[in-house]
Amino acid sequence: MLYGLGTTIGAGIYALVGEMAGVAGYYAPLSFLLASIMAALTAMSFAELSGRYPRCAGAALYVKEGFSSQRLSVVVGFLVIAAGLVSAAAIINGFTAYLGEFAVLDRTTAIVIVTLVLAAVAAWGIAESVTIAAFVTVVEIGGLLLVIGVSYSGLTELPARWHEMVPSSDTGGWYGIYAGALLAFYAFIGFEDMVEVAEETRQVRRNLPLGIMITLGITTLLYMAVMLAAVMSIPPDQLAQSQVPLARLYEHHTGGDADIISLIGLFALINGALIQMIMASRVLYGMSSRRLLPAMISTVNRRTQTPLVATALTTIAVLLLALGGTLASLAEATSLIMLVIFSLVNLSLLRVKRRSPEPEGLIVFPAIVPLLGFVVSAGFVVSELISLFRV
Repeated sequence: MLYGLGTTIGAGIYALVGEMAGVAGYYAPLSFLLASIMAALTAMSFAELSGRYPRCAGAALYVKEGFSSQRLSVVVGFLVIAAGLVSAAAIINGFTAYLGEFAVLDRTTAIVIVTLVLAAVAAWGIAESVTIAAFVTVVEIGGLLLVIGVSYSGLTELPARWHEMVPSSDTGGWYGIYAGALLAFYAFIGFEDMVEVAEETRQVRRNLPLGIMITLGITTLLYMAVMLAAVMSIPPDQLAQSQVPLARLYEHHTGGDADIISLIGLFALINGALIQMIMASRVLYGMSSRRLLPAMISTVNRRTQTPLVATALTTIAVLLLALGGTLASLAEATSLIMLVIFSLVNLSLLRVKRRSPEPEGLIVFPAIVPLLGFVVSAGFVVSELISLFRV
């Protein structure tokens, strides 16, 4: 669960609040709620499939079981790896920008140092890596709870101002909620990474599906509370103008500087990159162990029990992408790749359910769940492609 929260919460919420306020205004909390429902559809598909097929290579394995196509499975496997690599590179780019607030390092040096440190942690061992990720995740959540705590006075106004959060018959208001939900959806991406450590999870058929759903539930509650505190305290148009909205919210209520919030945001970024690198290396390992890639890649170190070759390949790829790309371009590519994967995974579960609708001893959801999950994910893919062609 902590592994999932580390990659789902990440630094997105630390920067997204301002953009959400600009798009949806006072309706931003409803946008987060709608986005959580849309994300839950695909999260439930991943949760059920992780119980049916508790092995590494997650989405690639699910697509192979659903479509009985080795080629499509390999394509999806490489898409998952690409998403992890590109996402980690994007996060590292963002991290170096934040790091400039605390230390003087040129971009290239900072990227190389950060990537190598993350590689060392990922190679150390899964227990050690997840322990570090879990610690940083607790710090991230603590930062959000701190912001919510100091914003208590704003939240107390909610009973008297709740009507401002709900649109009436105003079409523009409902459009703002939908536009905000499209933006907020990406803040929930990350739960899918949890299935990549299936073979390193105890009682996986029970713990992994529950972990995915609990992760999404906690994330939703935190996001809603932060967004409510923000719009109740500072007018949305002012929030939208801030590059560090949570720091602004902290300063608004305490009157002091918000270095602690900026520092936590820095940790949130590095935590997300670590988890993405672990995920990508496990998919490489999983595909190699199924003979879809050279056997050498699935070599596991006897002492650390980690796939060192896969981790090394992941590190090299992330380093090259981080040095050659920009934050905006890498983030946009990550979103599009993940939505394609979500669409295929939801379709795969529909096909699997036709063959085995009610397996015993597993968490199973109605068929309408993956169907709606496919509609939402595919709709976002179409929306993204239309936006790209317009540009």
